[in-house]
Amino acid sequence: MNDHAPNSWEARAEAHSLYGFTDLPSVRERGTVVITHGEGPYIVDTNGKRYLDANSGLWNMVAGFDHKGLAEAAKAQYDRFPGYHAFFGRMSDQTVALSEKLIEVSPYPRGKVFYTNSGSEANDTMVKMLWFMNRAEDRPQATKILTRWNGYHGVTAISASMTGKPYNSVFGLPLPGFLHLTCPHYWRFGHEGETEAQFTARLAAELEEVIAREGADTIAGFFAEPVMGAGGVIPPSAGYFQAIQPILRKHNIPLIADEVICGFGRTGNVWGSQTYDFVPDAIISSKALTAGYFPMGAVILGPEMTDRLQAAIDPIEEFPHGFTASGHPVGCAVALKAIDVVLNEGLLDMVRAGAPRMETGLREIAKHPNIGELRGIGYMWALEAVQDRATKTPFAGNLSVSERIANTCTDHGLICRPLGQGIVLCPAFTLTDAQMDEMFAKLDAALKQVFADLA
Repeated sequence: MNDHAPNSWEARAEAHSLYGFTDLPSVRERGTVVITHGEGPYIVDTNGKRYLDANSGLWNMVAGFDHKGLAEAAKAQYDRFPGYHAFFGRMSDQTVALSEKLIEVSPYPRGKVFYTNSGSEANDTMVKMLWFMNRAEDRPQATKILTRWNGYHGVTAISASMTGKPYNSVFGLPLPGFLHLTCPHYWRFGHEGETEAQFTARLAAELEEVIAREGADTIAGFFAEPVMGAGGVIPPSAGYFQAIQPILRKHNIPLIADEVICGFGRTGNVWGSQTYDFVPDAIISSKALTAGYFPMGAVILGPEMTDRLQAAIDPIEEFPHGFTASGHPVGCAVALKAIDVVLNEGLLDMVRAGAPRMETGLREIAKHPNIGELRGIGYMWALEAVQDRATKTPFAGNLSVSERIANTCTDHGLICRPLGQGIVLCPAFTLTDAQMDEMFAKLDAALKQVFADLA
């Protein structure tokens, strides 16, 4: 058990704070890591220990933890106009400018943007928009939402219902009408002897079957991450989006790209949907939108969705939805700067240049016999631990193998994320070659230590 003094930061955290998505046995055994500040891609705890954060916070701190330009943009806006909303026909000039910029960098020739405080709220908002449009179009039965098992879309009641993870059952979720299709993870869910092309075709056929069973007129939309993030960094099988989008179009079902993790550079392009060569009907953005320097989410509507929403609004003369901090002027100023940093200060170029090096280094580590799969793209990767590589047999759940690896990495001064039996690495875009090598060395040492202990 941890032996922190009663008045220590760690003990104070455990006395009065609740943890989200945290393995509590690890906290009881090891204690809480309380952070005081960051230096580039590193974080520093109250004991002065320094960690290379290969999670970049929670996928979002893409410019590191001490980018002066982003901090200065926030400070300047706080001095000029520290807070407002986007209600009653009023919004800040920074909100106007950010909406223009988001449409400019989107795949759309025109469109509109609605702001939230998180990706969860943005997905929740998009569902309400779809329900609102369909009722206005005399299609009140079109309420069902299609997503995929292992997909992650947030933690509000609606977005958690979209999330295809079994832990949501403890809340009595999903709500009725939220349907989860097969996860497009060929390595894990492909049938014996099935080619990747056949796997993709099977998933497309499943989509057709679900639409036929449920009725196309009852389905409001299909939400998909270009690469599943919190599901364990799962790129789609080859040709996946090219197989499903024509089916959705045939049945007039919108495809919404949840770009909360993939958006603004993580896959090597501005949007993950660019990386996988499809244009969605709407985009959900958050995380790197502000480089993690302000909580913000955005719903970016393409032309058809914009027109449908406007037509729904006109008869009642308002969209009765919003948040106190929607379009917050400081958040918008930070987002404008973050987009500039990613696109014009070289961060996107850093991902494109560094991704091959990152893949090469991880492939070397993945030669360990207890690593079954390396998967990912750009600056988002996962290593899947297995007891037996040939049969893809996972370790017994009670061994908590990914937690062991993550905790051992922490001991070595590296932060990485356990997901299922995978270890996820999604570093800041600013990672230098030396820092990447440090990440490889610490990860490799931790894996060897844990697998030796389990042998």
